[in-house]
Amino acid sequence: MDTNILLESGTNELEILEFTLEDNHYGINVAKIREILQYSKVTPVPNTHPSVEGIFMPRDTMITVINLKKCLGLGEQEQKGLFIITNFNKLDIAFHVDNVIGIHRVSWKEIIKPDSTLNGQDGSVSTGVIKMDDKLVVILDFESIVSSISPETGLRTSDVENMIERDRSDSPILIAEDSPLLSKLITDCLKKAGYEHLIVTTNGKEAWDRLTEMKEEGNVKDKVHCIITDIEMPQMDGHRLTKLVKSDDTLKSIPLIIFSSLVNEEMRRKGDQLGADAQLTKPEIGQLVEAIDKLIDESR
Repeated sequence: MDTNILLESGTNELEILEFTLEDNHYGINVAKIREILQYSKVTPVPNTHPSVEGIFMPRDTMITVINLKKCLGLGEQEQKGLFIITNFNKLDIAFHVDNVIGIHRVSWKEIIKPDSTLNGQDGSVSTGVIKMDDKLVVILDFESIVSSISPETGLRTSDVENMIERDRSDSPILIAEDSPLLSKLITDCLKKAGYEHLIVTTNGKEAWDRLTEMKEEGNVKDKVHCIITDIEMPQMDGHRLTKLVKSDDTLKSIPLIIFSSLVNEEMRRKGDQLGADAQLTKPEIGQLVEAIDKLIDESR
């Protein structure tokens, strides 16, 4: 199945692959998918997480297979179905699913953010829900699924442990991140690195509204010295936010960093076209701090 669907950068649209587990419908951003393969025999590995089905090696590349049905508490997965091979956070991982329905192009505005009754404090159930005809498609938070199985794949918070006795509180930073867990980890790490003045928003639209408000008040460049944005967010994604900022004569000189699990070669090209000043993948929190330091110092 060809998942190399090209979208114009900054349109606030994405492609969702719809798939099923039993009678439940789920979705994944096509930007995370490398390919889709028919089920093949998996080699179990002793003493791994219960949700890890094992490993297999298509074309001499070893890939871990996650039993998504077991991971979501939906029972045992039969030895049939499909493997959705993904790439994010610099990892290649296969998710075992029952069936693939198709690909839908949707706007981030159509994605409903689950409320706190569905998403706990860590926001680990899903990143959003889309209503399609007479059914709901739940977009799963694959990063949280993987980090719950293998915590070392998450943010490397140890990278900033040695950044003590730094005072960068005179440099306010605007953050756009929809995951409550990742938002807290990022803000905690930035505070350890001396960045005490943080403006935290939950999606690109909220961030853009804050920027617009500050621009109208005047001296916006004194109020925001750097913008950090995720790519995948409901209402408005990070690429659309980047396009709006870098197309605005008042805001375009503010350094903007895309910090996302989706930063691969294709996404990096899109971010460059839109004018992002730096792009980093999410485990690299230490490199994020270094990039913020460099861009803020250069823009003074």
